[in-house]
Amino acid sequence: MTMHRRPVGRSRFLAAIGALLALAGCFLPWWSVGGDNGLPVLSGTGFEGLGILVFGAAIATLALVTLPYASERPVPADRWSSYAIIAGVAWLGFAYRIVELYTMRAFAFPEPADVITRIPGLWLAGIGLVILARATYEMLHEPRLR
Repeated sequence: MTMHRRPVGRSRFLAAIGALLALAGCFLPWWSVGGDNGLPVLSGTGFEGLGILVFGAAIATLALVTLPYASERPVPADRWSSYAIIAGVAWLGFAYRIVELYTMRAFAFPEPADVITRIPGLWLAGIGLVILARATYEMLHEPRLR
């Protein structure tokens, strides 16, 4: 029995890094309001609304990156188009959740620095999705393996 061994390329490594960042961002606050004048702080993570699509896409990306190493032969699903579909679904869920949070006035910050400190999960998930999109772009320009 021979194992299919292929080194992890730069684009798949970037996809895994982007997925891990987006995954970590789902556990951190995506929105946070209150905390002023003795009021309680209300916050939410990426598991609310369509933000869950970002979590699902991150898990699917990690599964797709590791799938070729679990089989003896190359996997047909390990193509740039699979990563593009996953990234597209994640971006749609991310954008919809941002619009939803904006309409709920969850982005009203008393201090300019609160844009970073009160919504770290949103930033981290966004950075992860940018890296995933870049990885997909690099996969598009890779030579096709036969």
